[in-house]
Amino acid sequence: MDDITKKQIKRRIASAAGHLKGIERMVDEDTYCIDVIRQVQAVQAALNKANTLILEQHLQGCVANAVRGDDAAEREQMLTEITALFETSTKI
Repeated sequence: MDDITKKQIKRRIASAAGHLKGIERMVDEDTYCIDVIRQVQAVQAALNKANTLILEQHLQGCVANAVRGDDAAEREQMLTEITALFETSTKI
């Protein structure tokens, strides 16, 4: 993974962590529920973007190398992992 993408991912994760601490305070302070939900949505958006960046890197790197390579078992493993990832994400 290149340094620029790592920085982008770390920024998204740091943003989510900051929002989570804010959400904890909001709950302790009995903040209006809709405002808390909006902050939870902001965390989810930050994590979704981090996931997208990581998946892009995985597809362009690991998966592309496996598809171009001669190892049929490695190709099958990569495809199985991607399929499992999408099956899991649709159950959430």
